[in-house]
Amino acid sequence: MTDSIVSEHTGGVALLTVDAPGSRNALTLDLSAQLAAAVEAAERDESVHAVVVTGTPPAFCAGADLSALGSADEAGLRAIYEGFLAVARCTLPTIAAVGGAAVGAGLNLALAADVRLAGPRAKFVARFLELGLHPGGGMTWMTQRLAGPQQAAAMTLFGQPLDAEAAVRAGLALRVVEGDLVAAARELAAPAVAAPREALLATKRSLRATASLAAHADAVDVEIGPQLASLASPEFAERLEAMRARIRSHS
Repeated sequence: MTDSIVSEHTGGVALLTVDAPGSRNALTLDLSAQLAAAVEAAERDESVHAVVVTGTPPAFCAGADLSALGSADEAGLRAIYEGFLAVARCTLPTIAAVGGAAVGAGLNLALAADVRLAGPRAKFVARFLELGLHPGGGMTWMTQRLAGPQQAAAMTLFGQPLDAEAAVRAGLALRVVEGDLVAAARELAAPAVAAPREALLATKRSLRATASLAAHADAVDVEIGPQLASLASPEFAERLEAMRARIRSHS
């Protein structure tokens, strides 16, 4: 079987699966390019409101393909990054369904999503220094932003892995899912699927814009334009009338 990114658009969700079980879903240059293209296709599909990224069991993603790393120059490294950076840039809400090991570039892929759900066998491992390799792809920034400087140092400098429960405690994962991980990701995505797409996209833009602001008033200024636009939308008018009708029916 050929290694590929399997893309399925159903029920308002784009499910993107890194399908390279022979290499534990390691990212080759081709797979990274396919992943970036799959994310862009999901953004273009107006029926899609959320993206779920996962890997064919038992791994999530074992990192970058070592043969590609061994001969990579700057352009090659950036090409390897392109898959998970497309997830990081995605304008739609993103969920990583991490059922197994997320190592190196695979850790970056998981951290690039907005939310991570962890299966019981999930493991989050930096492993860069173990290979004699400096971290790349923004790993140090993402880990510190999500888990704080001490946990990031433990993972990056001292090679400390996190299992599923430890990842939840550290803030790297939202929760541990004992059952069907992809079904849980679809359930998590359901409110985003039900939301008006433009309001959803605008809300994610606002989350990004306000993340680095120091003052509450600045956040109010960022949000007021898109909120006014949503107040004027037909979707808001329809939903407001439906809510009023439900209230009248219960009075």
